[in-house]
This record gives sequence, C-alpha cells and structure tokens, in this order.
Amino acid sequence: MIRTPLRPLARILKARERGEDPGAIAAENLRLRHEAIADKSRARAEGRLLVLGAFFAVAFLTIGLRMGTIANSAPEEPRTAATGNPIIGQRADIVDRNGRILATNLETHSLYAQPQHMIDPLRAASELKAIFPELDEERLIKDFTGKRKFVWIRRQLSPEQMQQVHDIGSPALLFGPREMRLYPNGPIASHILGGASYGREDVASAEVIGVAGIERNFDSLLRDPANEGKPLQLSLDLSVQAATEEVLDGGMKLLNAKGAASVLMDIHTGEIIAMASLPDFDPNNRPQVLLTGDQSDSPLFNRAVQGVYELGSTFKIFAVAQAMELGLLNPDTMIDTKGPLTWGRFRIRDSHYLPPSMSATDIIVESSNVGTGRIAMQIGGERQRAFLTSLGLAEATPVELSEAPSGAPLLPKNWSEISTMTISFGHGISDSPLHLAAAYSSLLNGGTRVLPTLLKSDTVQQGARVVRPEVSARARSMLRQVVTRGTASMGDVEGYRVGGKTGTADKPKENGGGYYDDKVIATFASVFPADDPKYVLIVTLDEPSENSGDKPRRTAGWTAVPVAAEMIRRVAPLLGLRPQIEVSDVASVTLTSN
Repeated sequence: MIRTPLRPLARILKARERGEDPGAIAAENLRLRHEAIADKSRARAEGRLLVLGAFFAVAFLTIGLRMGTIANSAPEEPRTAATGNPIIGQRADIVDRNGRILATNLETHSLYAQPQHMIDPLRAASELKAIFPELDEERLIKDFTGKRKFVWIRRQLSPEQMQQVHDIGSPALLFGPREMRLYPNGPIASHILGGASYGREDVASAEVIGVAGIERNFDSLLRDPANEGKPLQLSLDLSVQAATEEVLDGGMKLLNAKGAASVLMDIHTGEIIAMASLPDFDPNNRPQVLLTGDQSDSPLFNRAVQGVYELGSTFKIFAVAQAMELGLLNPDTMIDTKGPLTWGRFRIRDSHYLPPSMSATDIIVESSNVGTGRIAMQIGGERQRAFLTSLGLAEATPVELSEAPSGAPLLPKNWSEISTMTISFGHGISDSPLHLAAAYSSLLNGGTRVLPTLLKSDTVQQGARVVRPEVSARARSMLRQVVTRGTASMGDVEGYRVGGKTGTADKPKENGGGYYDDKVIATFASVFPADDPKYVLIVTLDEPSENSGDKPRRTAGWTAVPVAAEMIRRVAPLLGLRPQIEVSDVASVTLTSN
C-alpha cells in the first residue's frame, strides 16, 4: 500500500514561497488519511453485519419451517431405541363384512409401584383400595413394606382412574404406556371373537395375544408387522348378528330354556353371516374358565360349535334324500309306517298316530320315525355312514375357531342295524348346530359340499357333489311342505317361503344313564327362500318349555320354530331379501265392478 506523507516537501516549498502555513498541508493530509481509515472500517463493519443478519435470517427460517412441520404432524411420544427382540404391541383390527369394527386397540396405561420410594405405604394402600375395590389392601401393605422393589398393581387404567391415582401424590406410583384390546360392541359375537389378554409385558409396553376364538386362531396374522395393520375381515354382518342375538335371547327367556344357539349361513359360499350362543359374555371383561363341573354351564362355552347334541328328526331328510339319490324311492313312493318297528329288545314308535302307510314326502312332513327307520334299513349302515361323512357330519368342522376341534361329533362305536335305524331320525349320533347348517347347505344348494367359514368370501364353493340337483330340489320341496302343512306350521314367514325340519330329542343324562323324561334339545333347521335357496338357519334350544297351556309343550314346533320364524322376519330385510308376494289361483278370483 502506498502511503502519502503528511508533509510533502514540494508542496511545503511552494507554500513558503507564497507565504502560506506549511502546517495546514500536514493537517489536511492527516484529515484525509483518517477519513479513508474510517470509510474502510465502516465498510468492514457493514459487511460483517450483513453476514450476521443473513445467518440469523436463515436460522429463523429453518426454525419456523421445523415448527410448522411439527404443528402439522400427528402427536407421537418419543421412543427410545431397544436392543434385542422388542415386544410387539400393535395388533390389527377385526371388522365385519361391511368394514365395521368388531375388535380394535385402545391406548391406555398400566400402574405399578416402586416400594423403595414409598413415603407413606399405609396411606397409599388405603387410597388404592378406595379407587380399586377389588384389590387386597393387606396384600398391598405387605408388598409396599416388604423387600420387593417392583409391584404390578393394575394392567390397565381408565383416564378417570389414572387421575385419581395422580391425586394420591405418591412418587412411588408410576404409569406405563400400553395398548389394550377393545370390543366396542360388548357381548355381540363374543364367542366368535373370543378375547385377548397380555403375554410378555414390561413397564413401557405389553404383548397382546389372543386367548380364544378368532383372536387365538389368527393370532400370528393379527400380530404380524408385515401386514402393516391391515384388518382381518370376517363374513359376519354386525347388524344381522345383533338382531339374531336379540331374538334368540328373547326366545330363550320366553321359553325358559337353559341355553340357545343359532347359525345363519350362506348356502352357496359357506359364509357364516351370524352365529350366536347363549348365555354369552363380554370379551372386554372375559370371565374365568370353569375348573370344575360341566363346562357347558360356562358362558364361555360355544354351543353352536362345541355343543354336540342329538338333533333328532332334523336328520330324517338325509335318509330320504340318500334313498332318492340311490334310486330306492321317489317323493310319492309309499312306505310302511305301521309300528312299532322292532329290533331285538328295542321298539321304535312314532310320537303320535300316523297311517300305516305313507309317501316318502309325508314321512318328512309328519316326521315318522318308523317310516324313516325302514328307509334306512334299505340303505344299509355302510352307505349311510359314507353319506353322512360326505356331508361333514362325521368329523369336526373346519371353521376358523380355536374351539372347533373340541366340537367333534359323537358316533357309535359299532354302527349296527339298530344304530342305522336310530341315526336316520337323529338319535345315536351327536353333532353341533354348525355341523347341521353345513350339511343342510350341502344338500339343498343343488347338491355340492359346502364348508363353513368365518372369513368374507364372495366366491361360490365348488365342492364335491353329494346328491344330484333334482334330488336337492325334491328335498327342498319336502321341507317347504313341512312348513305349509306339517310340524313346522308356525315357521312360515309371509313373503320368504321358508322350508325346514323340526327335531326334538330327549336330553341324555350327564352320567350316561339314559334320558330325561322332561328335558329335550329342540331344533329347527330351515332354508329360505325354499324355491331359490340363499340361506340356511339353525336354531337350537336347550331344555325349552312353553308353559302357556295346561301342560308344558317342549317340542320344536312349539319352541324352536317360532323363534326361527321371528329371526327370519327380522334379518331377511337386513340381508337384502325382498318379500315375494305369492299370487293366488286366478280361477278363485272373482271380478267385480263398481
């Protein structure tokens, strides 16, 4: 840098010649130098301020953008990274065929204590007892004053309970976040859903596992993170299920029954639209399993799947259909019904007077044990067993419930001639209502095997052929006549052409010593519409008794049939079935003029 001297010699000499002050030149040069230095410093300062301002502007812009992103995002608690195998807390929802929630998850908290930090253990135990009456106060005091360093108090809390525990003010009472399984519809479809509980758990999370029903059967699928929370869709219709349970509960109470079950099944796809078992339970508060006594007395017992019963005369249509399939008879073939039918010391009789000879159709309409027994003898035991096996009546149903294997049929050890006769009218063999629904569907849908399923499927099952289509149509016609002029006359629902068969079986004693005289299993197996079948409905009542008359009436015609009729009347519109008006005979119509 070239510096200008404050007292340049040439200018000073000229100034002296002119008589001027040389010091003014030095002062002027000093002033100019100071101004140059000041300008340079100002420029440097302005540059620094500009850079600093730009930095702050970028910083504030970055913070503002980040705050906006956080404000628009869903709130989420921070989670610490975990090593090893983490507990999987998320579980997929279960929905009905229309996407309505049957089971879902709810965020909640657990409550635990660290007694070493307890300030006043006696007060804390007393306050907890007041909030949770089911807790044992003495046990809490023992845990809080002992050597334990960790005590579980509650696996899950409501927000109100959590606030009450907060108000205790004890630093030793701590909360852990977790998910719980929630069933928003309460007891509806409880036997199908089953329930869930906690598996592995710690203070920060818990593993939700299925303990029964669909929850247990599809436990791995519901917990699999690879499914990304995709819900499991069932074949159930929540509206139809609710209506079914309401009607069944009312019928059970009105008829003084011990229990009841029903199955509504699509005759072509095998989808179970509704399935109920009473008494039921709330899966949100699942009761304990019975450790003693008869398990069928527990509300956890699924009568529709696990309950195997002698289903009585509902089996008669199988014998007649097989005989028609084998060419042994047709609907008008006359059968000897003169009784009793004797085999050794056994006597088979009809429950009421019948003519000594009846057509095959009338044997079904009037429910003749003697006539069905004689038809079964023409078929033979081996062919009978093979036919019932082809209908799925000799093995556990493949339905997607963890309890299904326990509902295996009870078959005779020796399929003798007397077994062949009694099985033809539903005695000597025990099946569940679900077995009966699947067998009726297979027989009446045109004659192809259908497997029951609880998963939504719009595909018609193409199972093995059981009977020819014409035999299936004849069987439907016979069942329709049972309703129009036979033992199920109270089952006719205007506009829906119901067909069906009643079955009343004496209930066996628990110790295996014969049958009760005043206890029955009443069943009505129905199909609607009978001329264009779409659904099969099974209704079973355990120990019903209709007491409006002088004597108790326990037969299915007086008990199960009217309950099934009311059920069809309620659910058929929900299923999208329009009632069909049956036009009277034109010849009987009289024309009038105004």
